[in-house]
Amino acid sequence: MSAASRAPQRSNRPRRTRRRVTPFAAVAAVAALALTSCSSGGTSGGGGDTGFVAGGDGIDTVAKSGRSAAPDLSGETLEGEQLDIADYKGKIVVLNIWGSWCSPCRAEAKNLQTVYDDTKDQGVEFVGINTRDGSTGKALAFEEEFGITYPSLYDPTGKLMLRFAKGTLNPQAIPSTLVLDRDGKIAARTLQALSEKKLREMLDPVLAEK
Repeated sequence: MSAASRAPQRSNRPRRTRRRVTPFAAVAAVAALALTSCSSGGTSGGGGDTGFVAGGDGIDTVAKSGRSAAPDLSGETLEGEQLDIADYKGKIVVLNIWGSWCSPCRAEAKNLQTVYDDTKDQGVEFVGINTRDGSTGKALAFEEEFGITYPSLYDPTGKLMLRFAKGTLNPQAIPSTLVLDRDGKIAARTLQALSEKKLREMLDPVLAEK
């Protein structure tokens, strides 16, 4: 047998390289998913034993005894001030996830402000989470255009959204709106743009709780 015939033959197949998934790539994938969810509606979910009641009107609710606490939601606002949702314990919080680029967010903005004006003297706070805006300029212009006076945390990469535990009423689309009860627990959620009437339907039962 010649030396040439004994030499190992090389395959012409291209060699595969194993790509590592970095944390940044994982966040980017979630960001892309949320971006595609921007619409006038959404689908409920969360995985696991959620314990919530999915309403036919797109509003999901949890009985007081089965609610989960909201995660740490703190950081810098669009105006550069520090804000921590935990400081609002004892009050009801309406939490709205939005982006200036999102058409349904524009459709619901004035409705949110109207209900905020009507309920802020009843122990209700509104807080936005602005996401996917590369700078605060467009987000601040959005607030000025629609007369938004309540604060928004600036969360361009969606890190705050990822803090919600799977199986809870977590935000899964933009826009999403959650109502936190006086104990800082998630009482209701919707994954669609809200009319003033629908927002009051989410908020009124929590306001009535003692």
